[in-house]
Amino acid sequence: MKYIVKSKKTVDQAATDFEAAVSRNGFGVLHTYDLKATLNSKGIPFSNEIRIFEICNPVRASEVLAADMEMNLALPCRVSVYEQDGSTLFGMISPSAMLSMLSDAPGLNEVANQVESSIKTMIQEAK
Repeated sequence: MKYIVKSKKTVDQAATDFEAAVSRNGFGVLHTYDLKATLNSKGIPFSNEIRIFEICNPVRASEVLAADMEMNLALPCRVSVYEQDGSTLFGMISPSAMLSMLSDAPGLNEVANQVESSIKTMIQEAK
């Protein structure tokens, strides 16, 4: 259910490269969270870098919603770029696994597989 890939880049460089890959692959970044900065600003010391990207492809999102409107609860897709034990990692919850647990709407699995394939391509391009 989790897809995690190691990178030799810093979190900053991997995040920058991921953003470019998202655009090249027909998706958009809706929002980026800097979780370390957010926690630190709330007085919670946290040292690991974590960037969480909310990404979306409008065509695929509309297909998901047309198949099952309740799947708005699972949108947009999230990809994390983070550091753990001295390594930079990319991670996501598999869209196909998540949506298959939440809905049995016809055609949804095919769309989820296409989205998952696209996101894996983006991660591979950015790592």
